[in-house]
Amino acid sequence: MTFRDLHHEGDLPLLLPNAWDVASALAFADAGFPAVGTTSFGIAAAAGEPDGGRAGKDGTRTLARRLSRLPVYISADIEDGYAEDPEQVAEYAAGLGVDGVNLEDSSAGRLVDPALHAAKVAAVKRRAPGLFVNARVDTYWLGQDAGVDASLARALAYVEAGADGIFFPGATAPDDLRALTARTPVPVNVLLVPGRTLAELAELGVRRVSTGSLPYRAAVDAAVAVAAGFRDGGTPPRATPYATMQRRLARHQDASAAREGA
Repeated sequence: MTFRDLHHEGDLPLLLPNAWDVASALAFADAGFPAVGTTSFGIAAAAGEPDGGRAGKDGTRTLARRLSRLPVYISADIEDGYAEDPEQVAEYAAGLGVDGVNLEDSSAGRLVDPALHAAKVAAVKRRAPGLFVNARVDTYWLGQDAGVDASLARALAYVEAGADGIFFPGATAPDDLRALTARTPVPVNVLLVPGRTLAELAELGVRRVSTGSLPYRAAVDAAVAVAAGFRDGGTPPRATPYATMQRRLARHQDASAAREGA
């Protein structure tokens, strides 16, 4: 089984939870997820930075390298590759030590020339042929050229350049998803769609579903609810015991040390 295989196995799409630190990734792995992604928003927010603007370059690299030691597949969200030059993007992606990357075709809130993004995809595949490149089409996400034909034109250019998967965040309408999946010759990835189950998304042709920053945002909400609830007369909620999380971290530390010493 490879990371690529997970996009084709079974009747349901691959559900990829997105972690923002080692502890959240360990929890997802312990919950039985065979692959874990990173969230650029979660990494930036945890460091006190807004998403985008290439602020997450160093944090993403550090986390990706630490997560690469986990016994699950890892896909790193590298935004636009943190550079304009395709070879610089390829060098960055190839040095992460992960199984896949998510590479988006927008920068600073605007779509980029699809030829430039295709060049980035091609450069990454030349440098690291085995890396699963999930090319993100941001038309729906940004509300720019947000339609099937314009989105597919970009997607097919990226497939021609070597993309292994295509990500259409923000695409939610069933008719659009059917058209996008039917006409895209590689696995299609979407974000969680409100009101849609994994089985329903499978029926629409989707092969990968990402949680994006939702777990991070939900975790922040839960943390506030713990403190506010107790302040307002409630009782503490149940949570994973301290000892359990400590054991996870200790195992991870030991495994990392063993790999470095091998």
